[in-house]
Amino acid sequence: MLTLGIETSCDDTAVAVLEDDARIRANIISNQDMIHARFGGIVPELASRRHMESITVVTNEALAQAEVSLRDIDLIAVTQGPGLIGSLLVGFSYAKALSYTLNKPFVGVDHMSGHLLSAFLEKDKPSFPYVALIVSGGTTALYYAKSYHEFSLLGRTRDDAAGEAFDKVARLLSLGYPGGPVVSERATKGSSSRLSLPRAWLDEHSLDFSFSGLKTAVLNYCNNCKSLQRDIQVEDLCAAFEQAVIEVLVEKTILATHATKAENVVIGGGVSANRRLRYHLGQRCIEEGKKLYVPALTHCTDNAAMIAFAGFKQFERGLQGSVNEDVFSRSSLGL
Repeated sequence: MLTLGIETSCDDTAVAVLEDDARIRANIISNQDMIHARFGGIVPELASRRHMESITVVTNEALAQAEVSLRDIDLIAVTQGPGLIGSLLVGFSYAKALSYTLNKPFVGVDHMSGHLLSAFLEKDKPSFPYVALIVSGGTTALYYAKSYHEFSLLGRTRDDAAGEAFDKVARLLSLGYPGGPVVSERATKGSSSRLSLPRAWLDEHSLDFSFSGLKTAVLNYCNNCKSLQRDIQVEDLCAAFEQAVIEVLVEKTILATHATKAENVVIGGGVSANRRLRYHLGQRCIEEGKKLYVPALTHCTDNAAMIAFAGFKQFERGLQGSVNEDVFSRSSLGL
């Protein structure tokens, strides 16, 4: 069975072809970093316009790489939300049009379920149940996954997502966009021990996150340097900031495994591509006797292969989309 996956939740236009639930025949991603870099963040209207320009081109490229035609596709899986409404509408409308024209079924997929199941795209697949840390520009959350269809939300950010905090710190320091990679690169040249930044642990045993205070601490440090006419130690600041974020992400994930008695841990989302996060979470899992499952770097960021996989699993369960359905900006998964 061939599933065509379509993902346009934010600023990446992605299309994939998945054979059954195991073989990725194609996974094409067209990003818009060059468009949004000058603004230091994503401009929703520009994102949706580029999706409209790219969606057919990227689809044709994916079909060509998979060596199939639209007529060969058995199922269309498309991101229905959460995300930017304008961006979501491009992919979702395109998928519904293909479904109607080709007389093929389609399913709307919650973007979060794609990240939660992205580890199944790898050879070393997790087993249920597991704790999943989903961390990206728009989301930082912990889930308990019981099956392909059963997820419980354990905790989420109360303000900024981790990736959003990286972007804002990069913009504050005029480092460019996207913020995650550039802050991490500068952090390699600094020392996290030379500056002290806060960690927001919140209430005892809380699995929620908060990064707004950390972001404010970075801003205060920069303002103090300017008022005292001192140079901002950019590399040390990036290292201290990254370490503060990672420490909270790792320790709350381990706390979630204690609360659920889970033996397996999965990470997903764009920030899960951060090499220090992968290393430190891996080390803590070894210490705790847990097994960590990490998607390939191409499966961490927004991609259509994970949407195709999640959609295929929904279709196996007998779920199908309707032309009357609409997109949604916020996820209710696990609530």
